[in-house]
Amino acid sequence: MDIIVCVKHVPETAEAELKIDASGKTIEKTGLVFDINEWDDYALEEAVRIKEKFSGTVTAITVGPEDSDSTLRKCLARGADKAIRLTDLKFTNSDAYATAKILYSIIKNLHFDLILTGAQAGDDGSAVVGPVLAGLLGVPHATMVKKIEFGEGKAVVNRELEGGLEERLEVKLPAVFTVQTGINEPRYVSIMGIRKAMQKEIRVMGLADIGLNESEVGEAGSWLKIEKLYVPPVEKQAEFLQGSPDEIATKIIEILKSRGLV
Repeated sequence: MDIIVCVKHVPETAEAELKIDASGKTIEKTGLVFDINEWDDYALEEAVRIKEKFSGTVTAITVGPEDSDSTLRKCLARGADKAIRLTDLKFTNSDAYATAKILYSIIKNLHFDLILTGAQAGDDGSAVVGPVLAGLLGVPHATMVKKIEFGEGKAVVNRELEGGLEERLEVKLPAVFTVQTGINEPRYVSIMGIRKAMQKEIRVMGLADIGLNESEVGEAGSWLKIEKLYVPPVEKQAEFLQGSPDEIATKIIEILKSRGLV
């Protein structure tokens, strides 16, 4: 089974102090640590497990700058067989739709039985690339996938719904699945795997190689454009009440009455 995994190189922002850069449209990336998108990490692991069970190949593809090679090297070290980086200054500011078009332009020429992506991106929260890619390719898709089983020419998947519920679907292959965290436990990268990954080639392609023009990528080819990025203003502040329990209770009642709540 030949599997393509679409991955993204994103900054780790959980414990970082973020600042908006001079353009006002993105964050200042200097000093931030970048790694594979969390959801894509699970998608990669699932692809490698499927390959180990059914044989075949895993190809990791990303749209990003040269720095994205570190994420692709991690994919290779974890079991991917090939890696492709789509890089061009004209790709800058591509939204999810434009990114899906870029991926489609190369994937449509590759053989695949299954395409896996993360359920969403950790940097901008987008969850659109997978479904749009499936639409462009003309293949079925399922989102928020938590389990994948295979039959003859089909896959049976469990996808996460709200309220702790799951939906079980039968999907004809080839297909695109966006993977939710928790579908597996991503493996650690071994030293031997890292050494082998450093010797593998990463195929690099730009706008001239994929059959698109400038009007189809970047801001020009996007549905969404960021006008301004800003920190929400603080409109209200918490008030700490001090005193005995009776005094605090009295103050709370007075506040509620003053606001017409009682």
